[in-house]
Amino acid sequence: MSGTDATDPSRTVALTLADDLHLFLPPRLRAGRVTAAVADDSTLGHLVESAGVPLPEVGRLVVDGADTPASYRPRGGETVEVHAVHRPQEVPGGEPRFLLDVHLGALARRMRLVGLDTAYHNDCDDPVLVEQANAERRVLLTQDRGLLRRRNLWFGAYVRGVRPDAQLDDLLRRFAPPLRPWTRCTSCNGNLTAVPKESVVADVEPGTLAAVEDFARCDDCARVYWHGSHGGRLDEIVDTALRTVAQV
Repeated sequence: MSGTDATDPSRTVALTLADDLHLFLPPRLRAGRVTAAVADDSTLGHLVESAGVPLPEVGRLVVDGADTPASYRPRGGETVEVHAVHRPQEVPGGEPRFLLDVHLGALARRMRLVGLDTAYHNDCDDPVLVEQANAERRVLLTQDRGLLRRRNLWFGAYVRGVRPDAQLDDLLRRFAPPLRPWTRCTSCNGNLTAVPKESVVADVEPGTLAAVEDFARCDDCARVYWHGSHGGRLDEIVDTALRTVAQV
């Protein structure tokens, strides 16, 4: 793999990457143009991933002006346009469900807050994550490029952004999923069900009982929820998310 034309042009392909894919390239190649050496067993997908771009982040591949599958074996001397995935991206099977790797806990809580079915564990290694994503048909979200390159992963996506709010914005713009705020437990992802005030007397402080009328309980872990003094920041996250999806 090279960023120049140092190898035999007849045994290389010229890759031009979409702007949205430049972050996967080393700094010296951030212009988005890569020269890739062709071996006898090279597929187009292999050459793209050798440049640093995980295939789940790739949309159309256009070889000398024609749409071409990642399984194509380049001859050499070709030019390739590497497009990013189309946004919003559809997920096979309808409404997407998600699984996050161990580094995205803050994003997981925000996703559950806006009602997305979001599985998260803080102690799973890569093979276990892939196994769960495949078994439950969840989109695996990660910032680990190596995890996205696993051949047996059915569907994955790279999360852009450093802070959780930026990560949530990226996710919503990529998938535009239906949102149902305040319907999931931010702790365990269980569904929330409205419950009578009398049923939570043993679970909340007397001051809260006096000030709040509406409560919900998680069907799975039994945690009790209500809209309290911290609701302003949470309302802001929810309102921003709803506006973002409406604009996609």
